[in-house]
Amino acid sequence: MDVTLALWAATIAGILVLIALDFVTVSRKPHEVEFREAALWSVFYIGIAIAFGAWIWFSFGTTPGTEYFAAYLVEKSLSVDNLFVFVIILTQFAVPSIYHQRVLLVGVVLALVFRAIFIAIGAAALAAFAFTFVIFGAILIWTGIGLFRHRDADPNPKDNAVVRSVRRFVPVTDEYDGTKLFTHIDGKRMATPLFLVMIAIGSTDLLFALDSIPATFGVTQEPYLVFAANAFALLGLRALYFLLKGLLDKLVYLSVGLALILVFIGVKLVLLWAHETWPAVPKIETSTSLIVIAAVLTITALASWWAVRRDPDRIAHAGTVTDPHRDDDEPKA
Repeated sequence: MDVTLALWAATIAGILVLIALDFVTVSRKPHEVEFREAALWSVFYIGIAIAFGAWIWFSFGTTPGTEYFAAYLVEKSLSVDNLFVFVIILTQFAVPSIYHQRVLLVGVVLALVFRAIFIAIGAAALAAFAFTFVIFGAILIWTGIGLFRHRDADPNPKDNAVVRSVRRFVPVTDEYDGTKLFTHIDGKRMATPLFLVMIAIGSTDLLFALDSIPATFGVTQEPYLVFAANAFALLGLRALYFLLKGLLDKLVYLSVGLALILVFIGVKLVLLWAHETWPAVPKIETSTSLIVIAAVLTITALASWWAVRRDPDRIAHAGTVTDPHRDDDEPKA
């Protein structure tokens, strides 16, 4: 796939326009997002992602098109797990619901920045050192196993090492002051709880990027497709939060499904390296990856629906392994 500098520039410009559109929307009077508004924005962003994939397919061929859609599907499914953690952060810090949009938008922008950095590093590493495939594969297999082991546990954002460090050096008020990150009390400048929320969101985004970028490189080694899939998956995250926030706790097997996907892609990366080294070793084609990922997500959704139907009180957990303070002996919920 021949990606020109002009194509990179046009794509980045288009993404910046979409981010600016989000900022204009959120900068209006803070309000609680209703289902209809969230649904319309979700359809808009998914439509853009599909249209972009169709353009890739017809402009560059079926292989890049299949790789893009597989990468987008992986990132979209991982972004739902990201939403679980966002919900936990917003809940534990008691963020007023009218400010959720702004927090989520900042989280999306930070996630885009972190992932762009890791994509550049990952692409350079893969180009210079083929064994990087094995390293990425090992990261994904380890992450998948950890995600499965902690599938019934939730992280505690207030125990985040970065948040605790900030609290140690920066005075923080107990009350929110609109959307301000800092305020003045008795002439003293202090951070608001919203500042800690942004810190928690940012550090979570950083850790999620460490998992998601190797996963995307597992289905395509084209940096342009990796970046585009990540960007389009993340841009609709804010709307998806308001669309699914009442349903997130019903996806009780999501962590299990994501764990299987991560391990599968990890094995695919290791086999890819082995195939390049020893051609007799088989490799997993991208079309096969797309089918497997779609099948796992479908089975996960149906199994979750069936489990909740049988036990309406059962709820899902984030199951993330990005919380370094989780105790391995923590009791299951």
